[in-house]
Amino acid sequence: MAQLVLLPGKDRSLARRHPWIFAASVDGLRGRARPGDTVDVVAANGRPLAKAAWSPESKIRARVWSFDANEIIDDAFFKRRIQAAVQRRQWMPELRGQDGLRLIHGESDGLPGLIADRYGDSVVLQLTATGSDKWRRAIVAAVQRATGCARIYERSDSDVRRLEGLEPVSGWLLGDAADEALVIDENGLRLKVDIVAGHKTGFYLDQRDNRLLTRELAAGRATLNCFCYTGGFSLQALAGGASSVLSVDSSGPALATAVDNLQLNPQLDASRAEWREADVFSFLRELKSDGRCFDLVILDPPKFAPSGAHAAAAARAYRDINVFGFRLLNPGGLLMSYSCSGGIRREHFQEIVADAAVAAGCDARILRRLAAPPDHPVALHFSEGEYLKGLLCQVD
Repeated sequence: MAQLVLLPGKDRSLARRHPWIFAASVDGLRGRARPGDTVDVVAANGRPLAKAAWSPESKIRARVWSFDANEIIDDAFFKRRIQAAVQRRQWMPELRGQDGLRLIHGESDGLPGLIADRYGDSVVLQLTATGSDKWRRAIVAAVQRATGCARIYERSDSDVRRLEGLEPVSGWLLGDAADEALVIDENGLRLKVDIVAGHKTGFYLDQRDNRLLTRELAAGRATLNCFCYTGGFSLQALAGGASSVLSVDSSGPALATAVDNLQLNPQLDASRAEWREADVFSFLRELKSDGRCFDLVILDPPKFAPSGAHAAAAARAYRDINVFGFRLLNPGGLLMSYSCSGGIRREHFQEIVADAAVAAGCDARILRRLAAPPDHPVALHFSEGEYLKGLLCQVD
C-alpha cells in the first residue's frame, strides 16, 4: 500500500482527529495510488498515523477513514460504520417516527464524502469525494442492509465533485422510481419530495426543527417567507395559526410543488396563503415601497458562499436581505435568518445580522441561536462552519 508522508509538524491536526489532509501538509507519496485508493498516512519520521482515501486533484489530498493505522478498509469497514451511523439516530427519541431523516453526515459519522438521507422507503446518497466514490458498491450494500429500504438513488451531482476530479453522477442504485410521488410526513404535515430533481437530496432536512419552531411562533402573525422553495416553513406557519403567509421564490416549479403541498394538507386554511414568483431581493424592495409590514419574517436563502473565497460577496448579500427583513418588521416582530454557507462562520453571520439591524435603524436582540437537528451531527474535531447557522431575533 502506498504511503502518504507528511511534512514535519503537519501531523498535529491528525492528533486532534481532524480528518482532512491538505496539499500543503504533504511531503510526498511513496508508491502508486489511484484516486480513491486507501493509503497509509505516516508522519515525517515514519510513524503510522491513519488510513485515508487519496485524492490527487483536490486541495484536500486525503480524507481519513480511520485513525487506527492498523484498521483494514474493506466492505466490512463500511458495514460497521454505516450500521453505527444508523443506530446513532435510532436511540434519539426526537427522531423516532420521522419520515425524512439524515442517516449519514459525512465526516461527522467517520465517512468522509458520504451523505445519506432517508425519505420513507427510499434513501438518497451523495458521494462527493474520491474515496466514497470508489467504495460505491460497498456503501450501497451496507446502506440497504442497515435500513432495509427498497430504493436507493444517487444524487452525486454537486459541484464539489469537480474539485475531486469527478464528474456528476445521478441514477438509481437499487430499485426504481415508485408509481406515485414520494410524500413524507414531517411533524404532522404531508410534503412531496423530488429526489431526482429537487435541491440537494430532494429536501432541506436540516431545517426540520426550525420549521417546527416556526409553527410554534406563528399564531396570529402576518408572515413573510423568503426563498420558500416547496413551502415547508409556509405550511408550518399556517399550521401554527398565522394570520397570513406570503411566500416568495424565484423558481416556478418549486412554487408549483408548494401549492401541491398545501393541497396535500386540507386541514390548513389555503385562503391565508399567497405565493409569488419573483427575485427575492427585488421583491423585498417592492414590499418596502408598498409600505407592507409583517410580524414574522423568514430568510432562508441558498448558499451564497461555498468557500471562504466567496465570503466577502456573500456577506454583502446576507446583509442586504437582513436589512430589508428588519425594515419589514412591525414593532415586536420576529426575524428568523439562516445561512448554509461554508464560507461564513457562525460568529461572522451574527456580526452580519447585527450590522443589518443597525443599518435598518432598529434595536434587536437574539432570542435563540438556531441549528440543524440531531440527525445532522457535527464531529467535535470538524469545522461546523459548513453547516446550518441561524438566528431568531426580535425587534423592539
